Amino acid sequence: MNILAIGAHPDDLEISCAGTLAKMKQAGHEVVLCHASTGDKGHYVIPADELIVIRKGEAQQAGELIGCPVISLGLRDGEISSEDESVKTTFIDLIRSVQPDMVITHAPNDYMPDHVAVSKLVFDTTFTATLPAFSDRFPIAKKVPALYYMDNLSGIDFQPTIYVDVTDTFETKLRMLRKHQSQLTWLKEHDHVDILGFVETLGKMRGIQAGCTYAEGFIQHMAWTRPNAIRFPV
Repeated sequence: MNILAIGAHPDDLEISCAGTLAKMKQAGHEVVLCHASTGDKGHYVIPADELIVIRKGEAQQAGELIGCPVISLGLRDGEISSEDESVKTTFIDLIRSVQPDMVITHAPNDYMPDHVAVSKLVFDTTFTATLPAFSDRFPIAKKVPALYYMDNLSGIDFQPTIYVDVTDTFETKLRMLRKHQSQLTWLKEHDHVDILGFVETLGKMRGIQAGCTYAEGFIQHMAWTRPNAIRFPV
C-alpha cells in the first residue's frame, strides 16, 4: 500500500504516529512523510530563515531512521488556511503525486490552528484530487483514500477506533523525535513540557487501553466514498 502521513509541522508525525509509521514501513508498505509548514516560527532565538534549514534537516534525519522520504509543502507557521485556493492546489498536487491508498493526519479537534487547517485541507483535497478540473500538474488521484486521524496532543476528546501496538517500535519513535532538537527546546520553553516524557505518558495510557505496553490511537473517518473496509496495514 501507499501510505501518506501529513502533519502541520516537521515534528508532528513523530509525536503522534511515528511508531505506527515505522511498523508500516517494516511491513513492506510505501510510506511518505509530509509536513505542510516549514516550522519557521518555532523558536525564541533562531531566526526564521535559519530555522527553516534546521528543521528541514531534522525532519530528513528522522525520516531516514525508518527509510522514508520526507516532503515539505513550504508553507509558513500560522499561515495555513483551508480557504486559500493556492494552498488547496498544493495539497491536491501532493495527493496526486503520491497516489495514496491511505492518509493519516491531524484530528479536526486538535489544539492549534495549523493542525485544524491541515485536517480540513486533507479531508477536502483527498476528494477533490480525484476530480479532473483541479490542477493539471499530476494525473488525477485514482481513488479517494482511506482517512485516519492520529491522536491529538494529550488525547483530549479523542476516543480511538483503532489502536496500534507500537511497543516494538516505540524506541524508534523516540529516536525520531530526538532528531527534532530545536523543537525539544521550543516546546519546553513555549509550552513548558518535556515532549519526550509527554509522548511516553500518552503512549503508556493508550497502551493500557489497548492491553499492551505502548500504543498509538487513531480514528477512522467514516463517510461514503471512503474505502472503509480497508485493512489497517500493520
